[in-house]
Amino acid sequence: MCEKKFGLKSNLLIHFKILHEGHKDYACDYCEKKFGQKRYLLLHIKTVHDGRKDYACNKCEKKFGRKHNLLLHQSIVHAGRKDYPCDKCEKTFGDRRNFLRHQKTVHEGQKNYACDQCEKKFGHKYHLRLHKKTVHESRKDFVCDKCEKKFGRKSTLLLHITTVHENRKDFGCDKCEKIFGHKFSLVFHQKTVHEGRKDHACDKCEKKFRDQSTLTRHRKTVHEGCKNFTCDKCEKVFGQKSDLFNHQKIIHEGRKDYACVDCEKKFGFKSQLLDHQRIVHEGRKDYACDNCKKSFGRKSDLLKHQTIVHEGRKDYACNKCENKFGERRTLMQHQKTVHEGRKDFACDKCERKFGQKSNLIRHQQTVHEGC
Repeated sequence: MCEKKFGLKSNLLIHFKILHEGHKDYACDYCEKKFGQKRYLLLHIKTVHDGRKDYACNKCEKKFGRKHNLLLHQSIVHAGRKDYPCDKCEKTFGDRRNFLRHQKTVHEGQKNYACDQCEKKFGHKYHLRLHKKTVHESRKDFVCDKCEKKFGRKSTLLLHITTVHENRKDFGCDKCEKIFGHKFSLVFHQKTVHEGRKDHACDKCEKKFRDQSTLTRHRKTVHEGCKNFTCDKCEKVFGQKSDLFNHQKIIHEGRKDYACVDCEKKFGFKSQLLDHQRIVHEGRKDYACDNCKKSFGRKSDLLKHQTIVHEGRKDYACNKCENKFGERRTLMQHQKTVHEGRKDFACDKCERKFGQKSNLIRHQQTVHEGC
């Protein structure tokens, strides 16, 4: 059944009974955990429920419930040993169990622990328990003593303290000047920004994303139509709470916190400011159409151009007449000016009014500047 070898027949029989037959005859009275051997039950009670940590590290303040864990800590943390390299990627491990778990879950894609309350699956039992506790029970047991923030994991709390309250950013990018508080943020930055990788593809459309959470959010809001956040000042609904906050801040409060240093223009989003600087002041148009000679400053404008001009798509139909439009905003403009008769742009030099700002500017240039 496996290739493990033993010096004693009794150890083989114990291994076979616990591992291959799944016998766990020793149950903990304090929790639901079961064990194959009595000594592991006693160790569990002593370290978990009694909270005993009898093995102290002589190089730091850490204490352990098991001698094995102390020795492992000293060899990995203080001696810097990582004796188990993965032959499928560049990762190395100090603990053989973590190495085997990595290969099983990352490279073989095994996720044997399924949540009975949702469809999520996990490669580690610990991650399943953590998921249930934080997601389905909404528990956040780790409180920051410097602010009122609560966390579902101790590691996230510690990360919060070092990066937010101690303002530590120990991980610098060797390709640009950016520094990060977390190593995984640095790796993610290098992978997505400098390598341009988008490894998470949507199976319902051709869109690709930098991370799994953005892909999941895209599926939920775009393909499943989930929009659970409603603005209390207008009827607009959003798929993300952050989008609702941004909408309220920019539209209803009129805030534009990102100012251009080259002109007087201000923007509600940093991405809009960067786009503006790149396209207007640097004159960059990096997205060229392969069907004609036109080039665009934004990829979204290129895709829009291709669907409307070259594919001839007009997906937005007016419900008051037979007119169709390639863009939603053009439809809205049409309904506002044609069917509602609105002319919101008044000339300050004469009494004329216009439905579109572009027509007002054209009028002023030809009529008043040409006098």
